[in-house]
Amino acid sequence: MISGKTGLLALIGHPVGHSLSPAMHNAAFVADGLDFVYVCLDVDAKDLPAAVRGAEALKLRGFNVTMPHKRAMIPLVDELDESARISGAVNTVVIGDSGLRGFNTDGGGMVVACLEAGIQLAGKSILLLGAGGTAAAIAVAFGDAGVGELHIANRNVERAAHLRDKLHGTGTKRLAIHHFDTIEDTVPDAEIVINTTPLGMKEEDPVAVPSSYVQKGRTFCDAVYRPGTQTPLVRLARERGVPVVAGDRMLLYQGVLAQKLWTGREPNVKAMDRAITRTKT
Repeated sequence: MISGKTGLLALIGHPVGHSLSPAMHNAAFVADGLDFVYVCLDVDAKDLPAAVRGAEALKLRGFNVTMPHKRAMIPLVDELDESARISGAVNTVVIGDSGLRGFNTDGGGMVVACLEAGIQLAGKSILLLGAGGTAAAIAVAFGDAGVGELHIANRNVERAAHLRDKLHGTGTKRLAIHHFDTIEDTVPDAEIVINTTPLGMKEEDPVAVPSSYVQKGRTFCDAVYRPGTQTPLVRLARERGVPVVAGDRMLLYQGVLAQKLWTGREPNVKAMDRAITRTKT
């Protein structure tokens, strides 16, 4: 029962109507009898600073941030964790007496999704498609997991170089950059490929890599998810019998990490997972 003591949590983005996050978080709260409720708030870019001030004034416990506001959140919080600082993107905010603390749980969510699928990261050669905030957060988390080398591919090579430079001094020892169109020649030995580009958000989108690159011997991970269907990359990998981690698994585990930050306790992962599965079908 929602009462005057119910803790308020939200997702801030534009658009947010497609999000599975409310179903996921609220299922865990109901299953464990926690007095929280999670809602979606559609916020235009120009209104983001006012919305953040309003969330603090209304005493929300915290909120998630999704596209297109993750980067714009950086100057609006009082403190950043390492992943948010290096990636330049915030996806989770905790509101407390000391102000707003910004985190990025995307990378940690992808690591847990890989471990769930039996994918070992230590010592592996990773190809990261994209150089934005999600790519950076995953790069930081994979470095902490002990990957052997990280190849960053982007159409804008300067942006890839900027991310490489920010990652110096983190856990990844060997870093390289590539143009998106050259990966078949320049990264022939990649063992794990991660798509963080927007490709796959629309049904008509092409696969994020050349079709011939999707072959046995590699594992693919997609940070993109589409409720009720598969992205082109996930579909092609499954058709060819190639191991693949779909984006809803990262969604699940970044949400698990975020909820733990808000509540201070271990979330009900099974309830969250069931909620996503029911919503997808």
